[in-house]
Amino acid sequence: MKRILALVAALSLCAAPALAEKPIKIGAFFDLSGPAAFIGTPTKLVAEMAVEKINAEGGINGRPLQLVLGDTEGDPAKAANIAKKFIHKDKVAAIIGPTRTGTGMNVKPIVEKEGIPTFMTVGGDPVIMGGEKFGSFDYVFKSPQRSSTAVKRLYMYLKEQGLTRVALLVASDGFGKDGQGWLEQLAPEFGLEIVAQESFGPNDTDMTAQLTRLKNAAPQAIVCWTIGPAGAIVAKNRVQLAIDIPLFQCHGLPDPKYIELAGAAAEGDRMPATKLMVVEELPDSDPQKPVIREFIRLYTEKGYDRQFPINTHSGYAWDAILIVAEALKKAGIEPKALRRAIEETKGFVGTSGVFNLTPEDHNGLDVDSMVIVQVKDGRFVLAK
Repeated sequence: MKRILALVAALSLCAAPALAEKPIKIGAFFDLSGPAAFIGTPTKLVAEMAVEKINAEGGINGRPLQLVLGDTEGDPAKAANIAKKFIHKDKVAAIIGPTRTGTGMNVKPIVEKEGIPTFMTVGGDPVIMGGEKFGSFDYVFKSPQRSSTAVKRLYMYLKEQGLTRVALLVASDGFGKDGQGWLEQLAPEFGLEIVAQESFGPNDTDMTAQLTRLKNAAPQAIVCWTIGPAGAIVAKNRVQLAIDIPLFQCHGLPDPKYIELAGAAAEGDRMPATKLMVVEELPDSDPQKPVIREFIRLYTEKGYDRQFPINTHSGYAWDAILIVAEALKKAGIEPKALRRAIEETKGFVGTSGVFNLTPEDHNGLDVDSMVIVQVKDGRFVLAK
């Protein structure tokens, strides 16, 4: 019996190194509370799902990934403190997140100074824009489409529909201002005229005054740029005022929650979105179709869809973590080498598109990664 026990112990020791390899830590912080928790909380769940998949498939060359989680609460100062903790205390190899453009911009100079690869899940472009105004972005990447890409996709559609007179209604936060800048800058390229502009606070509960002024400018379309409940309020206010001008929302709003909050007022609204929202309408030749289907299968098996139905944000952390994981397999954890490997990502098929990163483009998605969706009979379909 003693000999058998000794043999078992010896075999256990032989197997131990593979099971007990030191994990590679990845910092992951999102809005788990606060006004954007409806985005941040499911993003955290997806991040955990991605790490579970990677570890089940052997981890990073035999080493498991370990998430170190943080809640930014939507507070840029807290996001900055968490980023410093990730870097100096937790010794993470990379960071995923945060959720919003404002917090991302507060984190950006920290990770740039410390040289820690950071794959953000924010909507705004400034985190991966450079120059004197925005600073360097050597170590910062982002998985959601650029605001500029979403604007281009929307403007392509407006041009196809023969709509040339546009009125803008934008949130006064970082995301809204970023969108406003691109909406203004790109309009001439698509032969569009912006005939009026209005803004609102992201927590405002009535936009009837702004909508009335926009209506008086006689636009052919109203473009709203915001995330969260404010977009649904705009949709309801438009119907309440009997404004018979089509409403186009931004790429942050394709979410069943938008339809739930706006109710019948959402019917007919259109917006740019990831293909995640209409996967079954994609042709079988689309390389994203099987990837998105697999993502939805795993997400549904976890039961996440019961509390957080699939929306355009759902795959952002998935893409970010899988891209970082592939780079870790190639380059290891040395920050400069890892950063370079991420930047050299080519042809990565994700839920949000096919990523082709370059030193100049730390997003790597183009307009072909987006579709225009429309609310029809209480659900999202491809717009005609």
